[in-house]
Amino acid sequence: MAYQNAILLILEASLYFASMLAILLVSKRFGIGIFITILGVMHFLETYLASVFYIGLPFGIIATPGSAVLFSSKLIFILLVYITEDADTARQPIYGLFVGNVIVILFAISLGWYGTAELSPERSPDLNLLDEMGWLMGWGTLLLFFDSILIILLYERLRGWLGDNRTARIFVSSATILTFDQFGFFAGLHTLTDAPTQVLWSGWIAKMTMAALFSPMAGGYLSWIARQPLRRPRRRLWDVFSTLTYRERYEDLLQTIGRDRLTGAFDRSYLEAKGASIVEQAVDSGRPISLLLIDLDHFKEINDRFGHRAGDTVLRFAAQQIATLTRDIDYLFRYGGDEFVLLCSGLQPGGARALAERIRQEISESIVPEIGQQISVSIGTASSGANGDTLDALFETADNRLYAAKRAGRNRVFDGATLSFEGAVGS
Repeated sequence: MAYQNAILLILEASLYFASMLAILLVSKRFGIGIFITILGVMHFLETYLASVFYIGLPFGIIATPGSAVLFSSKLIFILLVYITEDADTARQPIYGLFVGNVIVILFAISLGWYGTAELSPERSPDLNLLDEMGWLMGWGTLLLFFDSILIILLYERLRGWLGDNRTARIFVSSATILTFDQFGFFAGLHTLTDAPTQVLWSGWIAKMTMAALFSPMAGGYLSWIARQPLRRPRRRLWDVFSTLTYRERYEDLLQTIGRDRLTGAFDRSYLEAKGASIVEQAVDSGRPISLLLIDLDHFKEINDRFGHRAGDTVLRFAAQQIATLTRDIDYLFRYGGDEFVLLCSGLQPGGARALAERIRQEISESIVPEIGQQISVSIGTASSGANGDTLDALFETADNRLYAAKRAGRNRVFDGATLSFEGAVGS
């Protein structure tokens, strides 16, 4: 019977793996979601078999098709999704299985709160088995989450040692991660079911056998059926890891928090949240800090004449022109409408005036391609010390000077001492 079980297990594993490879191939045409859904559906059966169904194999090995066939193949299939698609696609089953099984576990726990009604004495529910499976599924899902990320990273790392031999890389990475998983899963299984140590080594041998069986099948699929090119652009491990763990989304979020979507400058809420502390830190450290309040001249007329889309283009153009003249340590905010605030730490009043004049001149001498004409800005400046040592004080002073520049004819810079003016455009 042991040899019969071994033959049946290998045949079943080969047929299942080949069937899933065919579905993966078809998914190229109909969408990867079909393959991922099937993979997820099999997860429950895998957990059930791992908790209650074991078979005897030659040399006293006791194994379960749940871990040997379904889990081992699933890990390799996630790797294949990465190889044939990309890290963005591969992370979908990783997170889908993790979140889905957390929901299953929580729902299973809630079943114990019900008062059940028996349909017949022979059909009473076995919630103990469900609880046991739930905890085992939770532990297995957590392991799978780390296994899936690690096998992809190891596969990429092995490129430096094994080159383009994909079959060897699949085998080494799957055998390594399956070994890690077997020890981890057995720890949970032993805790929940008091499984003997024989299950640990038997399961490991069964998984290594499956790795040896599935790896050449996967390599052949990539080379002869999917015709996946051997050489693909090499990605840094950190980039792959960042994609698999959604870290790049987190970093993008950090980059966009407090940003104005239209111009890319920081928005007013970020100025209100951080502006006061920026000024305070500069003043406390003895560094000067200057505030420039920049307003586009006749912006309403631009919107009325060319439309709001053209107005948006003008705002982006102005923000880009300002940004090209600022330093990395400067903060550019879109305060609202057509007004921008520029905070420049370490800039004395004379430097603030010179920067404001460069910004005014750069914008007034440039033509906005989308509207085919020049625009202009008026700027009021204020610097710490003479004009105050808080954000509110600097802003109030710069605001008054801005309106003085506008009353004088626009396209001007006013720092409280001198009103600069060169060829007022559209004044």
